[in-house]
Amino acid sequence: MNDHVSGITPTGSSSGERLKRKAGTLAAGAAGAAMLVIVLVAGMWAIEVIDYVLPVNLDAYGIRSWSPDGLTGIFLAPFLHAGFGHLMANSLPLLVLGFLAALRGLGRFLAASLIIIVVSGLGVWFTSSPAIVTVGASGLVFGYFGFVVARGLFDRRVLDIVIGLGVAAAYYSIIWGVLPGDPGISWQGHLFGLAGGIVAAWVLRRRRQAVPAY
Repeated sequence: MNDHVSGITPTGSSSGERLKRKAGTLAAGAAGAAMLVIVLVAGMWAIEVIDYVLPVNLDAYGIRSWSPDGLTGIFLAPFLHAGFGHLMANSLPLLVLGFLAALRGLGRFLAASLIIIVVSGLGVWFTSSPAIVTVGASGLVFGYFGFVVARGLFDRRVLDIVIGLGVAAAYYSIIWGVLPGDPGISWQGHLFGLAGGIVAAWVLRRRRQAVPAY
């Protein structure tokens, strides 16, 4: 006589399926994050090519400090650069840190980017010398750095903590960029970009369900 039991799934099989689903989700998220950031940086290169080829000065649409008209530059400045050398210096850290920042999903990445852009842009607008025009994605670079590191602290996911520690160890030297130095470099954009990343990590942190007390 053969014994037959239905409706029971071996624990090992169930755990294996869960791991496969998690791995598949992570792989899909990584692919989407990579594509999104590549498109973002490619768009910046396309804009810089247009600025170089056409008889226009797109950099004039950056953040013009203390000018009401310059407020629109808060949303344009991250996509404008003062030449290909400037863009080249930002591209690699933007690809790496942007990719890590986007791993948790498109919506969260876009929300974090918006927070970083606004905080960084307003900080530059208020603290830079009047009539100075600031352009560049450095605010986003510092913002994504702050976001990825702080996300591990606020969300307390093991993977995010590991990524945050790795980023802190690999890019710790950029922290010096928040201090005044070269007059041609906006330390304000770096400082407030970093602050914006930390704010974004806090605002977008994973909410934990309260455990009722009895």
